[in-house]
Amino acid sequence: MKKQRVKAVAAATFISAAAFFGGEVYADQTLDEIFKVGESKVKAGIQSQQRIDKLQTETDALFQEFKTVNKQIEGLRVYNSQLEAQIQAQLDVINDLEESIDNVTVIERQIQPLVARMLEGLEQFLALDMPFHPAVRAAELEKVKSNMASADFSVAEKFRQVLELYKIEAEYGRRISTYEDSLNVNGSEREVNVLQVGRIALLYQTKDTQLSGAWDSAQGQWVPLDSGAYRSAILKGIRIAKKQASIDILDLPILAPEAAQ
Repeated sequence: MKKQRVKAVAAATFISAAAFFGGEVYADQTLDEIFKVGESKVKAGIQSQQRIDKLQTETDALFQEFKTVNKQIEGLRVYNSQLEAQIQAQLDVINDLEESIDNVTVIERQIQPLVARMLEGLEQFLALDMPFHPAVRAAELEKVKSNMASADFSVAEKFRQVLELYKIEAEYGRRISTYEDSLNVNGSEREVNVLQVGRIALLYQTKDTQLSGAWDSAQGQWVPLDSGAYRSAILKGIRIAKKQASIDILDLPILAPEAAQ
């Protein structure tokens, strides 16, 4: 009986020991699995965080690009607005030019007869004016007259040339000049110095300064002067015109035209 109890106790002890060691082994296996699961979760968390960081970086880059593009769009809007204003201004200019072009034909039809009348009047004026610089003035007039029939010049250029002639003639009336010419003096051709004082006086003096004369507009011819009375004054005037003497008061004969009846 005692032997059976001892055997039973021994058997129970063996079973308990086996259960104890078996449970310890099972616990170790469970912890390993838990650690492995934790490590995998940690790795998954790290990978998720890396993906989140990458997405954040990409999001920031896209946001910055969006702001840059937005600024460019705003700049383009301002630029387009300015271009629209410029285009409108150009269209207004084009409309004005088209309107002016439409009026050019009318203006040309009016200017052509005006230019012709101006040249005709200038030609008559030269025929009645004092005959100073006759060759130069006649050549300039003929040159402009020939240009009027040329197709190489626009109406505006022709008008400008006529106005230039008028300007030159106006300048003659405000200056003193001298030039050499050949005149009939006392029945013979003599080389003389001509003194032009505006349109007030036109005088000559022979090269030897012995003979002097003046243009008489009433008679339309040269008339002799007392050489003793005006010889030095005319000579001084010629020197002033050549800029060989300073400007001074000159005692010159003025042959005033008679009043028209």
